[in-house]
This record gives sequence, structure tokens and C-alpha cells, in this order.
Amino acid sequence: MNILAPLVLDTATEAPVTDELQQVALPGRASLMRRLARDKAAALAATFLTIVALAAIFAPIVAPYDPYFTDLSKAMQAPSAAHWFGTDTAGRDVLSRVIYGSRNTLAIGLIGVIVGGLLGGFFGILAAYFRRLDGWIMRIVDIMLAFPAILLGLAVAAIAGAGLTAVIIAVVVATIPDVARVARGAAIGVMGQEFMEAGRAVGVSDTALIWRYLTLNCISTIFVFLTLRFGQIILIGSALSFLGLGAQPPTAELGMMASQGRDFLFISEHIAIIPSLVIFLIVLAANILGDAFRDVLDPRLQQ
Repeated sequence: MNILAPLVLDTATEAPVTDELQQVALPGRASLMRRLARDKAAALAATFLTIVALAAIFAPIVAPYDPYFTDLSKAMQAPSAAHWFGTDTAGRDVLSRVIYGSRNTLAIGLIGVIVGGLLGGFFGILAAYFRRLDGWIMRIVDIMLAFPAILLGLAVAAIAGAGLTAVIIAVVVATIPDVARVARGAAIGVMGQEFMEAGRAVGVSDTALIWRYLTLNCISTIFVFLTLRFGQIILIGSALSFLGLGAQPPTAELGMMASQGRDFLFISEHIAIIPSLVIFLIVLAANILGDAFRDVLDPRLQQ
């Protein structure tokens, strides 16, 4: 039995029958995790992202040097035993700055996914349930989709000023319309199911129908989309920082670090190449893991 199958209403008590659902949910989740673990590429991607996340969280312990300590006598040194990733133009350890920069880069991606996903899912599900709001919400979504994320970032930076806050606002705003469109499509499919009509027939409130029956049956679709979207948000945030709209010196952020090293690409190429390579690997791992989640959770791919 599908763990995301609609809840069944008990017309005598007007309450969802959850005992049977709970009995089948645990084996279903275990089966999903086993299928995901059998995908070697997904397991490798998950391991890499876990290592990066743990290094970012425990950066003060893991980083070998202070990422903001400057020593001009050691400026632009090549990778060595003392500095595995070399030093930048100010003599700062690139490895330490990459570790701290990953923290800011991952924070941008996570906040963009969580906040943008919640707001986009909320508006998309409301549009599907309340048909009188559908036209208004989706027209606003269409207008937002007409603007590229970079252009939104420029507009936000012009209003709020350059910095991490501007980048976070830009990626959240860029994420909302895409998630809203996906959530609306999934919710419309659920709205056509018999259990929704049964819920209305026995007098279940709109709030209960939206949360306990509609939203819970759309979560898997939204989650799969957000896993695929995470890598794109990382790219958008890094691109905005590369353009000077994100983190400002001396704050460590991968996109900004790559931007600072581009002027010395033919002298000390490691300054720009290493943070760019880390961005590439994070986005690649996120996309591989997102594809694996889609293959496991999308029922259409399991038929």
C-alpha cells in the first residue's frame, strides 16, 4: 500500500482512520530508504553533502586557520602541506575560507528551499482549493515567472542593499512561483479524488481538508521538486554573490570568493578554481540526490 494514499474517513465518527495507515507507513518508508540506498550515485552524493554540511556546521573546529586572518607575506601561495588549498590575495587560508564559505552558501540554499517552499506550497494549495482565488494567485505567479532570478536579485539589491540578506530575499522570491505552480498542479489532482468529496459530505472543515487531506497528499510532490530546486538556488545565490550583490568582503562565501580570484586566474588560479569547483560539486550532488528522490517517491515512475 502506498504510504501517501489518501486518508479514509470513518463516516460514523467523522474522523480519519489512521491505525491502518500507521501500520503500513513504517514498512513503506523502510522500503523507500532501501531503494534509495541501493542507488550508489545517490548514496555517494548524500555522503558528500553530509560531509560538507558537517564541516560547515563545525567550521570553528574543522577549519585549520582563522579564515579572516591576513598575512600579506604569504599572499597567493600555491597549495602546499601547510595550506592544502593555498592562500588568497590577502594571505588567508583558502581551505578555511571554503569551509566557512560553504556555511553561508548552504544557508542560502536551505533558507531559499524552506521559506520559498512553504510560501509557494501555501499559495499553490490555496489556489487549487479556493477556485475564486485561483485566477488572482496564478496571474501573480505568471508575472513573477516572467522575471529572471538574476533580475530579481538586482531589484532586491537596489532596494535592500547588497548583502546576504538581499540574496536570501531574491532566492526566496524566485522560488515561490515555481513551487506554487507545482503545488497547485498536485493539489488539483488530489481535489478530484473521492475522499475529498466524502470529507465535504460529512462536514469536515476547510482547514482540516486543506491540511490533513490535501496538503499531506501533496507533500511528496513538493518535496521532490524542492530537492531538485536546491541546486538551482545554490547557483542563483552564488551567481548573485559573484556579481557583487551578495556577501561583501571579508565575509567568506563561495561565489564571492570565486569573483575575487578571477582577476588572478592566470597567476594564482587556485583562488578562483577551488571555490568554483566546490560549488560545482555541491550542485551536482544535490541534483543527483534530487533525481534519486524523484525516482523513489514519484508513483508514476514506479508503475
